[in-house]
Amino acid sequence: MLLVALPVGAAQLQFWRFNAAENRLVFTTDESVRPRAQLVRNPTRVVIDLPGVQIGSVARSQLAASEAVREVRVGQFDGETTRLVIEFNPGYTVDPQAVVVRGSTPTQWIVELPEPQREDGSPIASSSNLPTSERSSTEPASLVEGAATRLDGVRVTQSGLFLETAGAVPEMDIDRSRRRGRVTLELENTSLSTEIEEVVELNQFGVEEIQFEQKDDDPPTVEVRLELEEDDETNWRASATNLGGIALVPVGSSISTGVNRPQQPLPTPSRPAPAQAAPVIATIQQVEVANNGTQLVIRSDTPISSYTSGWDRRTTDYQIVINNARLAGAIADPQIPEGGPLRRIRLREENNTVIVSLAPTSGVQIGDVIQPSQQLLALGLQGRPVAAPGFTPAAPIQLPNVAGRAIVMIDPGHGGRDPGAIGIGGLRETTVVLPISLQVANLLQQQGVNVVMTRTTDQTVSLEGRVQMAERANASIFVSIHANAISLSRPDVNGIETYYASPQGARLARAIHNSMLQAVGGPDRGVRQSRFFVLRRTSMPAALVETGFVTGARDAPLLNDPAYRERLAQAIARGILLYLQGY
Repeated sequence: MLLVALPVGAAQLQFWRFNAAENRLVFTTDESVRPRAQLVRNPTRVVIDLPGVQIGSVARSQLAASEAVREVRVGQFDGETTRLVIEFNPGYTVDPQAVVVRGSTPTQWIVELPEPQREDGSPIASSSNLPTSERSSTEPASLVEGAATRLDGVRVTQSGLFLETAGAVPEMDIDRSRRRGRVTLELENTSLSTEIEEVVELNQFGVEEIQFEQKDDDPPTVEVRLELEEDDETNWRASATNLGGIALVPVGSSISTGVNRPQQPLPTPSRPAPAQAAPVIATIQQVEVANNGTQLVIRSDTPISSYTSGWDRRTTDYQIVINNARLAGAIADPQIPEGGPLRRIRLREENNTVIVSLAPTSGVQIGDVIQPSQQLLALGLQGRPVAAPGFTPAAPIQLPNVAGRAIVMIDPGHGGRDPGAIGIGGLRETTVVLPISLQVANLLQQQGVNVVMTRTTDQTVSLEGRVQMAERANASIFVSIHANAISLSRPDVNGIETYYASPQGARLARAIHNSMLQAVGGPDRGVRQSRFFVLRRTSMPAALVETGFVTGARDAPLLNDPAYRERLAQAIARGILLYLQGY
């Protein structure tokens, strides 16, 4: 008999149930939890992990009595993680961009699936995103060993393209090439699967073919090129999804994809066109900020048939215009959380058209509107610049009006749905870098330096959002703090690395790097030039610090030690101060 000691005070799964008719999974725990979801293949299944949760006295499986869903089951993935699995029957799949994981309360969560789709033949490429312990021996290998991310393939969805990845969420840079007819996406610290085809014919969404190339960079980079049809001017947006992988979505496309796309700027709302039969009028019953402030959700009593979205030049608000709709008479005014992502939400109704206007908080990025179900619209809200808790003066700092004082942007890497690297004993990169970053901010502020942080909690902030925060704050320097990783089979790799992209960032990187080595010693892996997104896209001197390897036998126990992290924070702050003083 194997006895496993349960963590003291661990939360328990109290209830779960899958409603096959509504394609909805509901579960509750006795303490708050932050689920992690991903879509994996062969067979297709949605996997929801509940960190820090033990299985309580609940059923272990439920046959779903559905044509598409074969079974829903629950198990103890490891000593500290409960796993819920929704497994589909062969020949069925779902659009990963349309799966919504939202919390009704911190202890009650709902996973809403879109309508399952029949697969017309095999997908273009596929792979498993499961952790290494659950991957089969036939899992695709990488062209380059040691990369944090592996690109396994691409699938066509109703909304666009979905790049299947394994490992960490990569840094991304998407660009419309000067050469007409090409969109290029660069994925840093990424390796191609050996099973992926270099050229894939598509002929959908205005894309003739997709090309994949492994670039000989350090760290390795994968280049994904979309070869567009002649005269196609469609722009594309890339973003990490809450199911693992990367969504590539056409923005402003004239091609019919089955999903309404945001328009920029927003046209004047038009009246519904006459139809042979009277249109069904949807009643908007609720508009709320949900999912821990990362989404604006709009619910209707009947299917929403048509909508547009974009920025209104006249009011400078972002608007969602829902045609053939009206407001419920008893609809409550949307509650705006204090310090949340939105400053204002306004609802109005005009001639069977509902208009939802909103003004984001400074630094918040507006994402795409998706339609997870016929009666639901969800708008993504990403990140905001806020000062570190406990470090903010009583009155807000007016950064642009402070003369003669440096403004330092501190960027704790990853966060939210992206935990970064995961190393020995499950040590997460975000667990390491956030406390270090908060302490660096505190130490600098004690020395009279103005500090702005890209995040102060475990929240998702896009790479572009981090750069925009630095630019809007008119930061003097930008310092991104990370923890490194390599394969768990290489615990011998340890040490400190620091990166820069431009000559103006080289001196900053050296000052911080040397200060860290003086404070904590250890292997010196050098100061290197790199094309990391946050380094090359910021206009001020910028450096990216790798504080050690969470996969290293030497580094991991140290990075897990609060006292050691404090020494690192002191060293990073000292290096920044030396740089600002001209040394």
